[in-house]
Amino acid sequence: MKHLLLLLSLLLNVSVNAQTPSQAAIATAHPLATQAGKTILQSGGNAFDAAIAITATLAVVEPYSSGLGGGGFWLLREQKQHKTVMIDGREMAPAKAHRDMYLDQDGQYIAKSSVDGALAAGIPGTVAAMVHLAEKYGNLPLQQVLQPAIKQAQKGFPVTEHYQKMARFRLSVLQKYKTSADIFLQNNDVPELGYLIVQKELAQTLKLIAQHGNAGFYKGHIANKLVDSVKENKGIWQLSDLKNYTIKEREPVQFHYRDMKITSVPPPSSGGVALATILQILQNYDLQSLDEVSQTHLAVEAMRRAYRDRAEFLGDNDFANVPVERLTHIRYADGLKAGIRLDKAMPSSDLPGIRSATKKKNAILKHSSEGQDTTHFSVLDTLGNMVSATMSINYPFGSGFTAKGTGVLLNDEMDDFSARPGTPNVYGLVGAEANAIAPGKRPLSSMSPTLVETNKGMALLGTPGGSRIITMVLLAILELEKNASVQQWVTRPRFHHQYLPDKIFYEKNALSKEQVSQLEQMGHQTRVLDSDYGNMQVISWDYKMGVQAASDPRVEGQAVVFEIPRKK
Repeated sequence: MKHLLLLLSLLLNVSVNAQTPSQAAIATAHPLATQAGKTILQSGGNAFDAAIAITATLAVVEPYSSGLGGGGFWLLREQKQHKTVMIDGREMAPAKAHRDMYLDQDGQYIAKSSVDGALAAGIPGTVAAMVHLAEKYGNLPLQQVLQPAIKQAQKGFPVTEHYQKMARFRLSVLQKYKTSADIFLQNNDVPELGYLIVQKELAQTLKLIAQHGNAGFYKGHIANKLVDSVKENKGIWQLSDLKNYTIKEREPVQFHYRDMKITSVPPPSSGGVALATILQILQNYDLQSLDEVSQTHLAVEAMRRAYRDRAEFLGDNDFANVPVERLTHIRYADGLKAGIRLDKAMPSSDLPGIRSATKKKNAILKHSSEGQDTTHFSVLDTLGNMVSATMSINYPFGSGFTAKGTGVLLNDEMDDFSARPGTPNVYGLVGAEANAIAPGKRPLSSMSPTLVETNKGMALLGTPGGSRIITMVLLAILELEKNASVQQWVTRPRFHHQYLPDKIFYEKNALSKEQVSQLEQMGHQTRVLDSDYGNMQVISWDYKMGVQAASDPRVEGQAVVFEIPRKK
């Protein structure tokens, strides 16, 4: 009954707040991408046109986070029709991929085989998603909206401290491939601050996409170069893999948390399902009446159970029977809540299901403390159209391999499959048969672009951060619930639990020594991180107070709110 009343309230609110926002807003992980989106909006484009420009520009200026050789999820809200849909541009496994392709003859994972080099790359979806957005939702021609990215690739962008950090982390694999070192390094080393990263071949690839759409990338000249280069470097791509790639429009996951209607991504992302589980468990408690330690304990216990379900059940819904309806049902959350004690942690080993086959896949797992690879942007136009999008090439600089003659740096998203049940990927996540490798299958993701709606307004949320994406979006929603500012959404100190490893990971200022001590007395294991993580980009449209936007200060993004003159 409560949910029915909330739905009626939201429907009534549509008519009351039928006005459109007086200002547009953009929040992205890089100022040059924010400027590209703003230029398109001010040139008569809508939020979907701006999303294309931003996606393409981020592919140029954040090669460590996203690119034409990667994929992602674009969550759209078309205001006029009140239509919400997810564009699934996730990578696909090549036709020659198979379940045990990263295992040796003894069934053991071959170190870095799903992370470095051409064999680690899935078939990219970013280009198909941009073309689909242009053809079905945009106002402007693709040639126009790709111009900012083309110009940026031609003239270059200056190296920042963040770029240096990412390049230093992946230096050895970038040095391994001359096609990558020539573009992304300076004299085969980490570039100096201000050094221009010029990508002329990538500019030519973007021009072909602008002229020919999908055919400019998935067929013809570029497709041949991609496949030839991958094959020369022990990869398994075929021309038919590129030709057969398709994006999919999927129905988002929707659920209610108190007075909020939350819309997030369905499989092959785990974000929407996990958020539904966690928040519907937490709504059983009056969190604001509890002390901070109790709030943290309950959040962690809800996270633990959601990530256990992620490991056990989630994968590409086109290949595995993922019980989305059951996992997102309020009664299922109530059942999970029944096993939570207010005074004691439950060890992950006591939960039924998959067990970790190894403590670490290899040494590179240490990077899971960074959480700033992958990228996110949010955009709102003055018609009320919205896009919340998260894109990735997975690990920093993806596979480290750039296809010769294309400028396209390839992803290593094959690592997001379960190479073997219970074997962690580079972010420490384990999985089961639902996420096993199969030809044409899309690997499970944690990317969680999300929309939140109340009778007061709308919010667009999302962030990079590997396995921690879901819990960062969760914490931002809890801040929103407290009527905190958009700046507080993105600056809030963060903690995280993902079932395995069985530890609370937290930023230095997230928990005090006394709070950590109390949590450990309850049975929790904790680990403080060496650095902060995440790069959240958010927008709030309050129907009465107007539009606000914020970019996570942990990195180098930019959020802007601006007016667009109405046509007379």
